[in-house]
Amino acid sequence: MEGTIRSSETSAATETVFDVAADLAAYPEWVAGVAAVEVLATGADGLATRARFEVEGYIKRLTYVLEYDYTRPTRIAWTGVPGDDIESMEGFYEFRPREGGGTEILYALRVQPAFVVPGFLRGQAEKHIVTNALRGLRRRAEAIEAARPGS
Repeated sequence: MEGTIRSSETSAATETVFDVAADLAAYPEWVAGVAAVEVLATGADGLATRARFEVEGYIKRLTYVLEYDYTRPTRIAWTGVPGDDIESMEGFYEFRPREGGGTEILYALRVQPAFVVPGFLRGQAEKHIVTNALRGLRRRAEAIEAARPGS
C-alpha cells in the first residue's frame, strides 16, 4: 500500500486491542485530533460498518465517512467515501499476537484530500495521524487490561 505504514507493540492481548480499535464511537476519547465520530450503520455483529468522522486537520476541520470491514481479531480495514474533504482514503490495522504475550500493531494509511495539498504536507499529516493513533491505541488497550480485576 502506498502511503504511511508504521508498527508498534503493546503488552495488551490481541482481542483487547481489536476491541478498542473497533469501538469507533470512543475515538474522541483516545485519538488525538478526532473531534467527533457518528456511527451511521452497524453489522449483525454490532460493529460499525459506516461512520462519519470530524477531525482537526492541519488546515481546517475535516469531515469524512469511512466504510469498515473486520476480520476478528486480526484486522480492521476501511475505505473513505469521496466527499468535500477527501477524494479517497484507505487504511487498515493488523493485530499480530506476539510470542510470549502482547500484540504487534501495524497501521497503514493513505489519504488523498479533495483540496490541493503539497505531497510533503500530505505525507507529514499521514505520519502524524498514524503515530498519534498507534500511541493512543496502545495506551488505551493497556489501561483497559490494567483495570480488569486480577490484573
